Amino acid sequence: MADLGLGEAIEGLPLPSGRLHHVVAQRLATQIVSGETPCGHVFPAEVEHAEILGVSRSVLREAFRVLTAKGLVSSRPKAGTRINERRKWNLLDPDVLGWQIQCGASDAFLRDLFELRMVVEPQAAEMAAMRRDEGQLVDMANALDAMERFTLSTPKGRAADIRFHELLMEATRNEMLLALSNSISTAIASTTAIKQSRDGSPRDAMPEHHALYTQIAERNPRQARKAMITLIELAHSDTKIALKR
Repeated sequence: MADLGLGEAIEGLPLPSGRLHHVVAQRLATQIVSGETPCGHVFPAEVEHAEILGVSRSVLREAFRVLTAKGLVSSRPKAGTRINERRKWNLLDPDVLGWQIQCGASDAFLRDLFELRMVVEPQAAEMAAMRRDEGQLVDMANALDAMERFTLSTPKGRAADIRFHELLMEATRNEMLLALSNSISTAIASTTAIKQSRDGSPRDAMPEHHALYTQIAERNPRQARKAMITLIELAHSDTKIALKR
């Protein structure tokens, strides 16, 4: 079988399963989102393409189904499979977000990512402060304890960070916001991985997390919004600094 050249995925991002079509889909996706294979490109005919990759036609077909569902490609009879324009991509899909980070985040991409967080999360924090229950508050406190105990330099600490933000989204009791939770979690995991993978000592992010928790615990929606804005602004600044190292 041909070497698919997947490389190493950033820890904390979605990984392909052991099923070969997922591996092929990730390889093709990273070529697409990196620009190595440009928008508008038409892939070779199925038989030829499968032979190039060293996989069966059925594996290639399943891989393209994955990419079609995420808006990266489209297929038409006799016209082949073509890479869609970027505006058609499902940019909020957790895998698509993760692939873009894995391929190298541009300044514009990071700006868009943190603007998304700034639109969604301060409002979510405000709603969580009004609607959270005691069980969610206990779980958020436990997540913070785990973050502090394991630190964001470890997988367990980063998982606790994601859990804290997921619990906050759950506390909004808004199904539409909750539908964005996976995308927000991927954005947080991706940028945290960038910060932790660079040389130097990342800034301690615990104070702003504790400040946010305190405002939610005290049912102070306006201050919870402000605390979340501060958290996101500092995270954006940290990420930009890390990328310059």
